[in-house]
Amino acid sequence: MTGLAVLAGLMIAVGLAGIVLPVLPGPLLIVGGVAVWAVPRGDAVGWWVLGIAVAVTVIGQVAKYLLPGRRLKASGVPTRTLLAGLVLGVVGFFVIPVIGLFIGFVLGVWLAELVRLPDAATAWRSAREALTAVGWSILIELAAGLLATAVWIGGLVVG
Repeated sequence: MTGLAVLAGLMIAVGLAGIVLPVLPGPLLIVGGVAVWAVPRGDAVGWWVLGIAVAVTVIGQVAKYLLPGRRLKASGVPTRTLLAGLVLGVVGFFVIPVIGLFIGFVLGVWLAELVRLPDAATAWRSAREALTAVGWSILIELAAGLLATAVWIGGLVVG
């Protein structure tokens, strides 16, 4: 394996971690890693692998917003609820590194729904819908990232 393949692999691994821990631009790092490997090659295999990886990543990005977004609209969860979760998630990240992001997000979503809805039980049900949608969004993005990674590995094997 060449030095560029190792660098590409490291970028892809960090990108996959960035999908799960949304502090890093995961999909961008994955595509960047594939490009680091593919562009210097300049052959058909490299360009095909890069093209497929970009297409899979773009489809994943579109799907991660469309599919969970429909579920959120159907359940009546407003965008401001997710924004409140995002704000408290960022604050939580600095208060309690790494896990504070998740704790802050959940707390922010629940508090926003508690303000909007009449009681804590209803707010929690609504917050659970929002959190489920966010979870699906992460899973869709991770699946696209893993598929792009598999395409890159296939390119390594082929040539």
